[in-house]
Amino acid sequence: MNSMDPVVASASARYKQSVWSLLMVLFKVRVVLLLLFAAVGGAFIAAGGWPGVTNLAVLLVTGGLAAAGASAINQALERELDARMERTRHRPLAARALTRSRWVVYTGALMILLPALSVLLFNPALTTFLLGGAVIYIGVYTIWLKPRTPLNIVIGGAAGSAAVLTGSAAAGSWNEPGAVTLALLVFLWTPTHFWSLAIAYRDDYARGGFPMLPVQTTPRSAAGWVLLHACAAVVAALALTAHPAIGWPYLVPVALGSVALLALSLRLIAVPGKERALALFHASNLYLALVISMICVNTLIP
Repeated sequence: MNSMDPVVASASARYKQSVWSLLMVLFKVRVVLLLLFAAVGGAFIAAGGWPGVTNLAVLLVTGGLAAAGASAINQALERELDARMERTRHRPLAARALTRSRWVVYTGALMILLPALSVLLFNPALTTFLLGGAVIYIGVYTIWLKPRTPLNIVIGGAAGSAAVLTGSAAAGSWNEPGAVTLALLVFLWTPTHFWSLAIAYRDDYARGGFPMLPVQTTPRSAAGWVLLHACAAVVAALALTAHPAIGWPYLVPVALGSVALLALSLRLIAVPGKERALALFHASNLYLALVISMICVNTLIP
């Protein structure tokens, strides 16, 4: 891309003025916070209540560093493709505000390995899921699947599931049934989240060379797949009501949120345009936040 491109030049100048802004984008802090929130939900449901200050602190530090490191490596690997897309060409490496991508990879690797290995002796399950999530996101999703198959995000969603299981591992019970169900919910929710975004930016993903499902098929067909995964995620969310620590205070708001999510998915099928796709994308974020919030609240209710 031409270095005089106004969007690239503006982004590069902004990053040079604000290191904090650069780090926020490079480490995908908003995505990291969502993953940490999912991990906290896994911790609460596995503990059946408050998981403890120490457990939460270990989870937030190790999980936050590992997720941020994986995000930085993802951007280093995709910097040339990001530069082709309107949505991502402002990122630091794509905008050339950072030019030493190799050092970004080294730093990201240390951010993953050091926290994960530091807890190996007293919580090997946590180490396993920290490393597993990073390997899925970087190796399986970014390097292997994303450039090759429209089903990339279906399998790549396992990285989000690993985040939930880091939470249950930090609480001392990684395979607790409620935590496993929440991990399944995140796995099923991920295609709804990302495919709605890909419908909105279908031409952009095509320009970037990513074979996302909405690029490979019609927007209406892609919207049908979005609805299918939304239905599956809703089933998993409602199945959590069978957990002994969860009751009516969870079911009522989550049921209402589920109806809204499905209604927006149906609405997207009727008119699979950018505005409705983005509305569903944002709603999917709110839906997952609602489910996790209600899990945390319900497990604290005697």
